[in-house]
Amino acid sequence: MISGLVQILLFQSLGELLSKFVLPTLPGPVIGLVLLIIWLVLRKGVNAELAMVADGFSQYFGLLFVPAAVGVVLFLPQLKANALAIVSALVGSVILTIATSAVTVRFLSSKSEGAD
Repeated sequence: MISGLVQILLFQSLGELLSKFVLPTLPGPVIGLVLLIIWLVLRKGVNAELAMVADGFSQYFGLLFVPAAVGVVLFLPQLKANALAIVSALVGSVILTIATSAVTVRFLSSKSEGAD
């Protein structure tokens, strides 16, 4: 378990370093996550220690929504004042996400059919 936790912290630290010195516009944890994913793809799998830590973390994801819910209640007047813009942005982003996903799946499925 310690090994899996060390791996996660190592990649987050690498992401923070790259964010500080190379890519200041991206958050360090995001860079670290991308590096971890690349490392796992190159290794072609997740080791047992990392999987155990990830399973442990995933049990507590619900707690991450508590600060967001408090923020919604705290800023309710501002949210009401800007409701149209917020709803428009949410609907637009959902439509763009679905369209982008569809185009990506179509592109990747045509590539895989051509390889067979």
